[in-house]
Formats: sequence, C-alpha cells, structure tokens
Amino acid sequence: MNEFVGKWRITEMEVWSKDMVDSNEEGHFNFDEDNQGRFIFCDVEGYMDVVVNTRMPELEFSWEGSDDRRPVSGRGKIEFPTPFEGEGIIYIHNGDSSTFCIKRLEQSVPDNVVKFR
Repeated sequence: MNEFVGKWRITEMEVWSKDMVDSNEEGHFNFDEDNQGRFIFCDVEGYMDVVVNTRMPELEFSWEGSDDRRPVSGRGKIEFPTPFEGEGIIYIHNGDSSTFCIKRLEQSVPDNVVKFR
C-alpha cells in the first residue's frame, strides 16, 4: 500500500475556475490500494493506472475516461510537498492540459497507510 491512498479534493486548477471544476460533482482524485484510481472535474471523469515513485513522494498516472460523454485519455503527474497536499499536471490527449492543487480529506486517511518519511 502507498501513502497516497484516499480521497483528495481539487482545490485549484489553472485552466478551469472552481465553479467549473465542481460543476457536476466536487472535483477530486481518489487513489485505491491497488494503484488504481478515479478522478472527476468539470465534465471530465477518468480511471487511472498509477505508478508510485518509491524514492520521492510523487506518482504518475495514465488514464482513460470521458469528457461530456466523449471518450478521452491522457496522463499526469502529482508531487506531494506534504502528506496532505499535492501539486500536479494533467494532460488530455489531443486536448487541454492544466496544473492543479489537491488536498487530502482527513477522514480518508487509512490507519495502515505508510506515511511520508
């Protein structure tokens, strides 16, 4: 299990306003124990395959999903300056890219998760 497991709220995106990010559902990333995950913001929903860097608190992911019901895919990367904050970038293949900030929802921290060194 990695230290990123849980739900992370999107607090800011470079390209889209907070109202747009939360237009259908509160924008968030959710990382599972099996290095999979899901995110949603605006009309974009994606399912991720996550690769965790074991030397630094960061992860990379590829994803596929939909944007207003059209199939889309892409990739992204998130660095974690603290155990409760992340900064990343998401790329939509042949589309937009945006930097973003996320914050861990405290109730989503599993008891047996490995914490940052």
